[in-house]
Amino acid sequence: MGRLLRCILLAAAATILMSGHTMARSWPADDQTIQIIVPAQGHGSTRDAIVQLISAKLAQKLDRNLQILNQGGAAGSIATELAARSTPDGSTLFFAWGEILAIHPSLDRSTGQPALPGFDPIILIGDTPNILVVNNDLPVHNLAEFTAYVRSHPGVVNFGSIGNGSYMHLAGLLYMNVTDTNMVHIPYSAAGLATSNLISGEIQSMFQLVPGALEPLRANKVKALGVMSAARSPTLPDIPTMAEQGHPELQSSNWFALLAPKGTPADVIITLNAAVNEILQDPEVHDRLVHLGVSPRGGTPAELGEHMQNEQKKWRRIISVSDMSIR
Repeated sequence: MGRLLRCILLAAAATILMSGHTMARSWPADDQTIQIIVPAQGHGSTRDAIVQLISAKLAQKLDRNLQILNQGGAAGSIATELAARSTPDGSTLFFAWGEILAIHPSLDRSTGQPALPGFDPIILIGDTPNILVVNNDLPVHNLAEFTAYVRSHPGVVNFGSIGNGSYMHLAGLLYMNVTDTNMVHIPYSAAGLATSNLISGEIQSMFQLVPGALEPLRANKVKALGVMSAARSPTLPDIPTMAEQGHPELQSSNWFALLAPKGTPADVIITLNAAVNEILQDPEVHDRLVHLGVSPRGGTPAELGEHMQNEQKKWRRIISVSDMSIR
């Protein structure tokens, strides 16, 4: 390579690096509004409460306007594509959850390996573990007794969910795969209806998510047999995990994360990660999330990226071996 050409290339590279750092240092601009795209219509769910809480605190910390754009349709794919195609300058962020980031890519059998290539991970905000709850009249009191009962009644015990491919459904498939048992899946159009039928005894069990199980558990209308997480839920600290009961592989939870369009400057990602980590350490935020049934998390962008990959691989395997029908 000629000396003149090498000097030109080095100068160009330095210019690019300097411009990138300048962008990151000046981010967000004084008049910049940051938009968080959410792949669902807002209707008062746990995920809406999470994104509203985090976005309000993030706006205060950055001292900038921050708007939430709820975009439903096509099981979240419209919003996902919109966010992925946004300019990667820190003005657009993407708040999504396990169903969008892990299950949907795992359901796509047209590709050999699940992926979500259009985003840079920022931070894992928190998760809501699945919890095995049963009808009060079922003669079991812990995970071992439940498994023994299911084995002695193959194809008889029902478990309800909000449909094929939901976390409630996949948690049930995971349980049957690990314990080599046979249960009947009953899909419902709404979690409330499934819970009502669990209480009345029309179905015997659910692998509910913690937020949906709180009210019936506190009213003693159902029994909890185990939480599907590595550690106990801070919302329900008296209920043992399935790991404590001999099955550490029985882990399933919906989780919530913040991402940015692929190519967003690294300094912007680092700034956002540090800000949200600080927000999650705020006692007010921590207590609010726990009240909602969410276990606060945090961590690095790399840890979120690894978590996403592990979740995709896990659910793709369960979907494959179960040969489940895709809605």
